[in-house]
Parts: sequence; C-alpha cells; structure tokens
Amino acid sequence: MTTSELDWNPTLREQWEFHWNHHLRARLNGLTDDEYFWSPAPDAWSVRPRSSSEAPVQVGAGDFTVDYAFPEPVPAPFTTIAWRLGHVIVGVLAARNAAHFGAPAASYETWTYAGSAATALDQLEAQLDVWLAGVRGLGEARLRVPVGAKEPFPEAPMADLVLHIHRELIHHLSEVCLLRDLYLHTRPAKNGATR
Repeated sequence: MTTSELDWNPTLREQWEFHWNHHLRARLNGLTDDEYFWSPAPDAWSVRPRSSSEAPVQVGAGDFTVDYAFPEPVPAPFTTIAWRLGHVIVGVLAARNAAHFGAPAASYETWTYAGSAATALDQLEAQLDVWLAGVRGLGEARLRVPVGAKEPFPEAPMADLVLHIHRELIHHLSEVCLLRDLYLHTRPAKNGATR
C-alpha cells in the first residue's frame, strides 16, 4: 500500500488503541479509592463530596463536584487521579462525543462525577467506546471536514481534532499511571499487598 492509498481512519484510531491496549489499560486495573482520591501535594484539586471543597469553584450535578477556578491560578494547583480522570472523561471525551457524535450533552457543570475509582473507570470506558465508534464512523472523507464552531479552531479538519484528543488521552492517562507509581512507592503497603 502506498501513502496515496493509505486509509487514515484506522491509522488514527491505532495511534490511541495501541497505547490503550499495550500501555495504559492494564496499568489502570485495580485502581483503589485510596489512590483515586490521594493527594500528594497540599491544596490539590480533586473530586470531592458536595460542599466539602475549598476550591474557588466546585461544579457537578451529583453527590460529588470537581474543583477548579477561572481564570486558572498560576501555577495551577496539583491535581489528583480523580480530578485527572474527571477531566479526561468530561472535557476530553464526553463534551466532544456530544459535539461531534450525537452523545448526550456534557459539561463540567452538568456531569455526575464518580465517587469511586471503579465508577470513574466505567465512565472512562463508556466514553472511549463512544469516541472510537464515532471516529470509526467518520471514514476518510469526514476526517477532512472542518470541525466547525464547536471547537476553538473551527477551520481545522476533524483529523486534527482526533489527533489532539488522542494526545490528550495518552498524556493525561500516563499522568494517572505515574501518580499510581508515586502512590505505590511513597505509601506504606497495606497487608503486604502490591500491584
């Protein structure tokens, strides 16, 4: 196959699927609630039970809210695994799934944030399934179509958005893996258990 015959849609999906299947998914197995909520730095932003946060802004539709501020402070506060997963689930995936693939509307303000690691991972997998099905359905031609006013760069082709989302997923989920490593190496093991 030559580059003029290359089907870019599977190639773009493979960029993400390879990292998910070979580097990231197994590293998320067994994520505990202690890890999910653990804060290795003071005043870290997280997902918290409603009305328990001291962040300038707390939003969410359910029993848990996510911390943030607008404008974001400089430097930005450290963020927990819970916060990072919430960002990936809502801001990276669910909002884009709604904007481009017909999924229900989603925003940081209206999302029901996960109060446990297992629920967050279920939400992540569900949004990833919608995203990949949507990308798969784009085919070759729709990857070239501008994303439109739903995105900050409306003239950029959909392929640019797909690449951006995949970079965001790899970036933030790798951070989650690193935080799990930090937790493992800085917290006393309970009952001799290891990952």
